[in-house]
Amino acid sequence: MTQTNIAGPAAGVVATDEARHVKQNLPVLTLGAIGVVYGDIGTSPIYAFRQAMSVRPGVAATETEVLGLLSLIVWALTLTVAVKYVFFVTRADNNGEGGTLSLMALARKTFTKAPAWITALGVIGAAMFYGDAMITPAISVLSAVEGVELVAPELTRWVVPITLVIIVGLFFVQRFGTAKVAIVFGPITAIWFLVLGISGLVHIFENPLVLWALNPWHAVEFLLTHAGIAFIVMGAVFLAVTGAEALYVDLGHFGRKPIVFAWFGLVFPCLLLNYFGQGAFVLEAGPENVSSPFFEMQPKWALGPFVALATMATIIASQAVISGTYSLTQQAIALNLLPRMLVLHTSETQSGQIYLPQINTMLMIMVLILVVGFGSSSELSNAYGIAVSGIMLVTLSLLLVVMWRNWKWHPAAIAAFAAIYLVIDGGFFVVNSAKLFQGGWVPAVVAIFVSLIMVTWMVGRARLAEKTRKDEVPLQFLVDNLSKKKPTTVPGTAIFLTSDVEGAPTALLHSLKHYKVLHESNVILTVRTSASPRVADEEKVHYEAFNELFSRVIVTFGYMEEPNIPKALALARKLGWKFDIMSTSFFLSRRSLKPGQKGGFLRRWQDRVFAALAKNASDATGYFHIPTGRVVEIGTQVVL
Repeated sequence: MTQTNIAGPAAGVVATDEARHVKQNLPVLTLGAIGVVYGDIGTSPIYAFRQAMSVRPGVAATETEVLGLLSLIVWALTLTVAVKYVFFVTRADNNGEGGTLSLMALARKTFTKAPAWITALGVIGAAMFYGDAMITPAISVLSAVEGVELVAPELTRWVVPITLVIIVGLFFVQRFGTAKVAIVFGPITAIWFLVLGISGLVHIFENPLVLWALNPWHAVEFLLTHAGIAFIVMGAVFLAVTGAEALYVDLGHFGRKPIVFAWFGLVFPCLLLNYFGQGAFVLEAGPENVSSPFFEMQPKWALGPFVALATMATIIASQAVISGTYSLTQQAIALNLLPRMLVLHTSETQSGQIYLPQINTMLMIMVLILVVGFGSSSELSNAYGIAVSGIMLVTLSLLLVVMWRNWKWHPAAIAAFAAIYLVIDGGFFVVNSAKLFQGGWVPAVVAIFVSLIMVTWMVGRARLAEKTRKDEVPLQFLVDNLSKKKPTTVPGTAIFLTSDVEGAPTALLHSLKHYKVLHESNVILTVRTSASPRVADEEKVHYEAFNELFSRVIVTFGYMEEPNIPKALALARKLGWKFDIMSTSFFLSRRSLKPGQKGGFLRRWQDRVFAALAKNASDATGYFHIPTGRVVEIGTQVVL
């Protein structure tokens, strides 16, 4: 039996993301990172300081208290975003890719058999991202549109309807792709950050004493002297760092260097200037006279354009989260955490530009429900935080594994890092959990629901594989028997898809049983997903020839790649394997799953949910891009 790794002649090296980033212009990538990566955290000044001030009437009545709140925000941004994410987390890339699932895959690589708790952390982090993805568009757009109340108070009752229209429009245009829109994301968001910085700087000149908030003692002093409300205040302060997870999620799109340059060159300074400016304005106007410092500190002549710019910025922030949800779902499908869904590519040149209709519809419905249900950004802020702080805690846990297993850090260094950030991230998670019954239950319920779906899918797949393996005939045994007693053959190539490399495909067995013929060339095809985001062409296709009748092909895709079987098989054809798509038939086994009667209530419930998920999963033909005219589906019934 011959074995070969096959690739096309020009496939020597597939350019990695890092290589592509080097070839492109750093300023252009940095500008793109400003628009996509920092859109979410860039809208936090609209509501973060306001919420921190409004924890209790009169809490910011003195200069000391304002400095304390500002210091808490400054050091939350510094320690959580600048140090943890920009300096450490962005270094933990999986071949250039980032995000919770990429970090999970990176942590699992160093284990022969990865512990289940690493996969569990990945599932929890991914599930929490869905909760965050629902709230971000709702609170961001709603908080920006609320600025209309200051421009025209008579429009107050139209805030929610206007927000709903914007959100529906935002989700509606997703099907057309974001490639063209993304071109203006960077410039608009860059203008937004410059306006944030300038508007803050104007008020800092009026009261430069707010710069003393750079001293961390003001933060410590505030917590010590306001112990009764410190817990709630920290929940509001955390709103300033929401969006930090986007630095890591979008790592593969821009690379680390543009993200770091954008943060320290524009985003971080402008955020600090704006927060300081809000503090200076509050001290000048008097805390009792200010309800929304972000909008009220703008000159009246600029308020209208400012609200319009804020609305555009929040739409961009929402777009980034929506696109991130598509990418996360695609990764989860590739890693077998979710059933197959229809993935549409909206760009001919950018593989990352995708659209998932099912996710888009479900996300839109949930966002609309949140806007109507909470009615204002201040109410919705209670629901914000649990999911994001949970993601940060998961990221920290997986990062510690990477430090231990991949970076080979000294245990003392790992322990010191863990001690510092378990206090910070764990503290943020605890204070946000205090808002569970004020709205925090929304992302918590979503995360639990998504986690259950993922666990049910993984457990169901394992049970189905075990059930199928028991019923299957070993492939080698079948090949040996058929070579001794060769059945009638017909011209052409038959490709049988199977997930089990060692077992004979169900479709092949049923084909022999009913038709009693074989094609002159029969290929057993298995598609695998690598722990790496992308697989080089020379490593993508593995070929084994059993005899003149049978051969086996194993195609490996990265979890960020589009699983296109015809393109992968074309790599083999370039090196001499005779493969003609027009004379090839693809045989697929379509299983009809029936819940079994074994086990208790939980087992039967999981079987029913798994069967329903499998039934509604996208067709394998479309998912693997197999020409529909070349597919033969053979139905089988399996009792779980």
